[in-house]
Amino acid sequence: MERKRFLQSLAVIPLIGAAMKLNSLTKMAAAFDETEKMPVLFLGHGSPMNAIEENEFVEGFRKIGKTIPKPNAILCVSAHWETKGTFVTAMQNPPTIHDFGGFPQALFDVQYPAPGSPELAKEAQQLVTTTSVGLDESWGLDHGAWSVIKHLYPDASIPVVQLSLDYYQGPNYHYELARELQALRKKGILIIGSGNMVHNLRMVAWNRLSEPEYGYDWALETDAKMKAFILDGNHKALIDFRSQGKGFELAIPTPEHYLPLLYTLALQDKNEKIEIFNDKAVGGSLTMTSVKIG
Repeated sequence: MERKRFLQSLAVIPLIGAAMKLNSLTKMAAAFDETEKMPVLFLGHGSPMNAIEENEFVEGFRKIGKTIPKPNAILCVSAHWETKGTFVTAMQNPPTIHDFGGFPQALFDVQYPAPGSPELAKEAQQLVTTTSVGLDESWGLDHGAWSVIKHLYPDASIPVVQLSLDYYQGPNYHYELARELQALRKKGILIIGSGNMVHNLRMVAWNRLSEPEYGYDWALETDAKMKAFILDGNHKALIDFRSQGKGFELAIPTPEHYLPLLYTLALQDKNEKIEIFNDKAVGGSLTMTSVKIG
């Protein structure tokens, strides 16, 4: 009799497993039902100190956050997560990563305990077909993500996942990959690119950081050209940034802070409204220029 009961229990296990899997898929589908199309953001994140300082850029993040419907979750492409291959964070509770040095202890004390979303990670993984997307459980939220998202959603109640930048790939790869995530905009997902359009740390005028709107001529001219391309919908020129002259070479000495802009632009639909904000230079060779699409 005991042997019979034991065999019966074994027969039930696959059914339980299938039911659990079905329940998980049902929960995933329910979490990301169709919604009105969400906007897309590119945020010029600047110094990590923007996480704890009060300034016009922080206020700009807060204001733009108030214009956006409450998202079901956030997918962030940060300049500060470069990998070989493409990955998306898939843990339930991503840690706050303090990926910098030389700043006050108050900045290292900041925690942004937003939950993760394994469901969104798997959804993004399934949407991308041009490359394989790995599920990562070792990264978390770096300062490119949490230092700006904390101003949009200070209560840390919105789930956040990060999508990495494959540093072996060129700009067109990143643009085309982003286009495959378009469906997320109609599932209540706020997609954020976080970097800086003009970002040359080697040329920062450290003695003029407190001077408002100080930018080198080449930085201001390049920023203006970038904005003109954005407003004209000339994504090809922005993808082909290496062919745009000396100003672009100085503005983008390495591409990691620029590429998140391409992720944002790739998600733009025809005739969508574009809003440019926080449109100022800092320290000569940085711009905080940010973009909202939709």
